[in-house]
Amino acid sequence: VLALNGKIREVGDKIFASNGKEVDFASALESCEEAGGTLATPMNEEENTAILGIVKQYNRYAYLGIKEGETSSQFKYINGAPLNYTKWHQYEPNGKGTEKCVEMYTDGSWNDKKCNLYRLTICEF
Repeated sequence: VLALNGKIREVGDKIFASNGKEVDFASALESCEEAGGTLATPMNEEENTAILGIVKQYNRYAYLGIKEGETSSQFKYINGAPLNYTKWHQYEPNGKGTEKCVEMYTDGSWNDKKCNLYRLTICEF
């Protein structure tokens, strides 16, 4: 289970926390769910900034709780809801169906990425 000895950020009614581990998307999601939460999913600029604080602390890209849907280049929250806030890096998303996961860069912008790479785990509760 996730030991919350890393930094914790509170925004509104959400808490973001990282265990500092870098794993693939499925493992990150699983560890967040085992801890009673889900992968960090920014719904607005304030939440994106809070997640960015953790990304910067570890200086590692992190997976977000966003995945590409059935339609190429159409991304949704992992609960299936449409995105109501995005912060794509310039010219992103560009994977056209081959990059189904989303990572946050150390500047807070997003990039679509393959799901089998190792990225920082940040959960939300």
